[in-house]
Amino acid sequence: MPSELLLVTRNENIDILTLNRPEQRNALNTELRDAVREAFAEVEADDTRSVAIITGAGRVFCAGYDLKEIQSEGMQTIFDGESSKNYSEALRTFGKSLIAAVNGAAMAGGFDIAAHSDIRIAAESATFGHPEIKFGAGVMYGPLADLVGGSVASDIAFTGRTVAEAPVAALQSVKQAAIARRGE
Repeated sequence: MPSELLLVTRNENIDILTLNRPEQRNALNTELRDAVREAFAEVEADDTRSVAIITGAGRVFCAGYDLKEIQSEGMQTIFDGESSKNYSEALRTFGKSLIAAVNGAAMAGGFDIAAHSDIRIAAESATFGHPEIKFGAGVMYGPLADLVGGSVASDIAFTGRTVAEAPVAALQSVKQAAIARRGE
């Protein structure tokens, strides 16, 4: 059942899931990961629902996993824990259409949400990156490589640069494609 950290709005057959930790840049702590997973399960179980749109409250889409929780609990404990495993599996296997409405920075796990989505719609202020290498965490390489290609994914994953900083012109395709879909 979603919590106050995940706002769920239903409009006919569409569920809008809003990550609601704006003061923490919508960082994915255990409670929020569990709420997203549970919301995905509810959407999948209901034949009247066909689409989920995920976005972030405030100016940031999602900063990724909650670094304060990682520092408190330990990186391996968080990443190897049931919450993380179940959340990652739910994101990877979500059986309905998923649209990421990227309203700001999509870093680390936030970029993973966007990469796993069927459609990404990005605000002009949106930025994408995987800075995990800077603190020793791994990147969900597969979805990123599917989205931007292996060479570009490697650059982002191994340097921690954002999409805008990576020295490959093709990288801008992520943001340009999203802007083009909005007709700008």
